Amino acid sequence: MNEVSDRRYGAQARGPVQPQMAAPPVPEDDEIDLLGLVRTLWRGKWLIGLCAALTLLIGGYYVYELAVPRYAASTSLALEVDRAQVVDLQEVVSGVSSDSQAMQTELELLKSRVLLGQVVDRLDLTSDAEFNARLRPEPAFSTEDLKNLARQVLGRPIPVPGPDTPEAARNRAIGALGGAISPSILRGTYVFTIRVVTENAGKSARIANTLAAVYLEDQVRSKLEATEGAVTWLSERLVELEAELQEREDAIEALRAEADFVSPEGLAALNTQAREARGRLDLARADAAAAAARVAELEAARTAGDLEALLAAASDPTLERLAERGPAAEVLAADGAFLARYDQIAERAGSDLARSQASLAALEDTAARLDGDIAEQSEQIGRLQQMMRERDAVSTLYETFLTRLRETTVQQGIQQADARVLSEATGGSLVEPRASRVLALSLILGLMLGGGIVLLREALRNGFRTSDELSAATGLEVIGQIPVIPIRRRRQLVPYLNDKPNAAATEAIRNLRTSILMSNIDTPPQVIAFTSSVPGEGKTTDAIAVAHNLGGLEGKRVLLLEGDVRRRTFSQYFPETGRPGLLSLMSGEAALEAAVVPAAEAGIRADVIMGEKSAVNAADAFASQRFRDLLETLRGRYDYIVIDTPPVLVVPDARVIGQTCDAIVYCVQWDRTPRPQVLDGLRELRSVNLHVAGTALTKIDPRGMKRYGYGGKYGAYARYGNKYYQQ
Repeated sequence: MNEVSDRRYGAQARGPVQPQMAAPPVPEDDEIDLLGLVRTLWRGKWLIGLCAALTLLIGGYYVYELAVPRYAASTSLALEVDRAQVVDLQEVVSGVSSDSQAMQTELELLKSRVLLGQVVDRLDLTSDAEFNARLRPEPAFSTEDLKNLARQVLGRPIPVPGPDTPEAARNRAIGALGGAISPSILRGTYVFTIRVVTENAGKSARIANTLAAVYLEDQVRSKLEATEGAVTWLSERLVELEAELQEREDAIEALRAEADFVSPEGLAALNTQAREARGRLDLARADAAAAAARVAELEAARTAGDLEALLAAASDPTLERLAERGPAAEVLAADGAFLARYDQIAERAGSDLARSQASLAALEDTAARLDGDIAEQSEQIGRLQQMMRERDAVSTLYETFLTRLRETTVQQGIQQADARVLSEATGGSLVEPRASRVLALSLILGLMLGGGIVLLREALRNGFRTSDELSAATGLEVIGQIPVIPIRRRRQLVPYLNDKPNAAATEAIRNLRTSILMSNIDTPPQVIAFTSSVPGEGKTTDAIAVAHNLGGLEGKRVLLLEGDVRRRTFSQYFPETGRPGLLSLMSGEAALEAAVVPAAEAGIRADVIMGEKSAVNAADAFASQRFRDLLETLRGRYDYIVIDTPPVLVVPDARVIGQTCDAIVYCVQWDRTPRPQVLDGLRELRSVNLHVAGTALTKIDPRGMKRYGYGGKYGAYARYGNKYYQQ
């Protein structure tokens, strides 16, 4: 149903039909309103300033009262990586490398417990309470007490501290000293900086200088130890090499002393003799072969008995002359001179063969003997050369080690550290607490904390602070903005309105009255209902104040009706009269004249009908025809009827009473009533086709408005209103 008729906004219409109010749209905005954020922070500037002042005060108290001053002192060391050596000992004792790993190693060495222990011993830091926690006074409550309490709650045994031995005190001092020292490397250089932070400026300087001295002494000591180790090792090795060299010399002399030993020159002569022997042997073999061939040829010719063959084999002039003497037969006669001569030649050839063979055998023996001698001498010379090479190697190693030993021995007296002190610590400078930094950070933290609280409060805020917010959320016009009326008791309300006609609250009520009367120009509302979401939002106060203000109009009769018969708070605003109330009037138990409290008797410019307790359900009573008839009667007697109704979300009375009203004013307490409650209450009224003429923002705190930054913007609580209103 899009349209409903009512009786001047009620169920029995006397005016135009009013459209049902739709639920206000919920804006969807994912963008951050920076200007709105700045405005929110500016509205909370006093809270932000207070937080900043508090944190600044805390920071100042910490800096000047609680914080223990700490002083830093620094000593600079330069690492000399290109120092010239008096003697070349790089192979024996090397210096510090210049690569990054070596530099980092030196930094770790500066923080080593060995060096720190020497510093502790030299400066007797075990007797210093800063480095020996056992010497400090026991605090009233420490973290160890908290741990023991937790162990006790959990049922675990509490450890008993052991006795404080000198070694334990020394370890504690070393650990504390390690935390106070921070060595570093100056980028791009070979310069170390030893920075020490303690509670005393002189102590910081002493520790820094002592650590630098211990570091340099440790470098020299480590070199001396390395040099001594090298000397010891070289000495032992030289003794071994000397014995080995002597042993090899003796072996060479023994080999040379052998009887059949020849020199390389003799071996060369033997080789020459062997070559000559092999040449003669070859000739002897050729001669023997030739002699053997001649003997064989002679024997063959003799066997054949052929004169020509004999002559050819013998090749002898004598035989040739003998062959010329006669025929071959005569010449070859057995007793002839020819054969005798031939046999002599053959015998002589056989003798030559025997001599050749004997000479060949002798030459072969000589060649074999020479080859054996050569082989034996070659083996001996090879052994000698190997032994001499080994001797030369041992001799070279011996000479090298001897040279290194001499260099190392010389270096023992001239060892220097690989670093030197560039600048000593002369005094510490205050580094903690840094007052300006701590105070600045405290101020920034306070501003951030205050801003966070303001933003969090703004994010968690669920009420309405301005008419724009209320109007945007409900879709209704805000027809009144009522500040907190400065009274302590409710009975002081009417006297205040009478005594302060020009006060800010009174003017705000007057503005609300005007807005209500002008909410419908054609048919001004006669019956006006005041309601709210929950109790305590000021609807009763506003209803009484509006009724009082309407009664001030010339010639107008006004009736104030207490519709909230369940709470019945009118008795706290007006004196007791003993008259019957609204329910008695509705039931016919009392006449109208008996129930109405005249304005003069009530002390207000309007007649009053009080509520009263009854066994009848209030909602059922207001829904009855008797109530409608009573209201019709009252309409004829009064120009304006103001009804204070119960809260919408508590009981249904307001929705029932609203059916007979011309205008409904929905009261919302400033910065308190949650938005969902307001929207739920208006939704309840819409569900029964009731139109709300407008909303009233009640109990506005002027100081709160100024605190939130709205003091110069809205109505009776604005700064520019001070000259117009009575205070």
